[in-house]
Amino acid sequence: MWSVWLSVISLLIVISTHWVYRWRNPKCNGKLPPGSMGIPLIGETLDFLVSNNSLDIPPFIKKRMMKFGPIFRTSLAGRPMVVSSDPEFNYYVFQQEGKLVEQWYMDSFDKLIGQDVMTRVSSHRNIHKYLRNSILSHVGPEALKNKLLPHLEDAISQKLQGWSKLPSLEVRKSLAIMIFKLTAKLLMSYDAEKSGDNIDDFFSNFMEGFMKLPINIPGTAYHKCLQNRQKVVNLMTKIYEERKRNPEIGKGDFLDQILMDMKTETFLTDKFIIYVMFGILLASFETMSSTLTLAIKLLSDKPKMVKELTEEHEAILKSREDANSGLTWKEYKSMTFTHNVVNESLRLASVLPGILRKTIQDIEVNGYTIPKGWCLMVVPSAIQLNPNIYEDPLSFDPWRWQGISANVTAKNFIPFGAGMRTCAGADFSKVFMGVFLHVLVTKYRWTIIKGGEVMRTPALGFGDGIHIQVLTKHA
Repeated sequence: MWSVWLSVISLLIVISTHWVYRWRNPKCNGKLPPGSMGIPLIGETLDFLVSNNSLDIPPFIKKRMMKFGPIFRTSLAGRPMVVSSDPEFNYYVFQQEGKLVEQWYMDSFDKLIGQDVMTRVSSHRNIHKYLRNSILSHVGPEALKNKLLPHLEDAISQKLQGWSKLPSLEVRKSLAIMIFKLTAKLLMSYDAEKSGDNIDDFFSNFMEGFMKLPINIPGTAYHKCLQNRQKVVNLMTKIYEERKRNPEIGKGDFLDQILMDMKTETFLTDKFIIYVMFGILLASFETMSSTLTLAIKLLSDKPKMVKELTEEHEAILKSREDANSGLTWKEYKSMTFTHNVVNESLRLASVLPGILRKTIQDIEVNGYTIPKGWCLMVVPSAIQLNPNIYEDPLSFDPWRWQGISANVTAKNFIPFGAGMRTCAGADFSKVFMGVFLHVLVTKYRWTIIKGGEVMRTPALGFGDGIHIQVLTKHA
């Protein structure tokens, strides 16, 4: 009997040893990049999720860059992955969409947005192209120039006026709510003020949830995300079905266009449209709200910058023939220092911890092979905080942008991604931030009341929040 048990135990040891060996030494038709695969199944996920009270490159990435170089292997959330901070390689990969790589999302994000929807958008270039062109037609440069600019200025002015009547407010959440309501109105004519629904509250902590392991257990951030997701989807389904039943109440918005295109585009099913709208709204406010919060935090400590910003915008007001006219596209384009502040804020913010792709062929790089089917993570913070490109990279220095050429930024500044998958809302985000700063410095002043902690979680976070008081300049 003992010999039987001994044989079983020996067999289990052999099997588990082989399994661990295969985990740590994945198959490859060449030489894998250096690195470690971590613990079986979990990989190095727990190390990756460790918070850091700094704007610097996350410790997980920085330590491995120093040990292994700019390209290394790891395993995150059960997936074999190569992490890259090499700008030349990243630039090359982004030009190879559909040839060497395709878009990919973490499992937690897939499940939150709708796995079928994300798979179709990622793998079908025609679907991605259709959605990108549709979004650009409503919030792209031409729409901003010809129609949206005054709407943005009015919405921001009204919101800041309301803020000035409050004793204090938490910047990140207040900005997220403002941006969400504005985007929802532009895309599907949803008036959050009239509806009485607190849909914006459901979106407020999504980044925290989908950066966690996809464990759907009550009490976890991911579980709460799934609950909030369902509430939002139910509400959006209601809006969608009402518009579909009554096409005569068309608003000329994105939802109208996508409903009209259902007649010719077979991939536009009811479920697909609802989850696409959900995904667009979720993506719409994350970069802007976090980047603007960081900008306000950093500007608060730099009165010289606030002075130069204010002078630039007051000069715009003084040069107008009609003092009561609104901001024009020409005026927006003339905001040289403001654009520098926005770019510097985007460079330091690096809101997302990584841009993900999946290899559809083996990729050779620097003598190493990245196997087909592996995930590839490009790390914006590692690129945008590179001391070889940006002197004193952790300092907030908008003036540095006066001497940076387009050739440098093409490979070393990717806040909205790169290549054919560059975020369609990039111009909208930059214009919104520029207009927000215009209204803020010409009509208001602000003081930080409490908070101010900036951290990587590994996404950009603000601890318990940054609370400010906003006052009109004559108060």
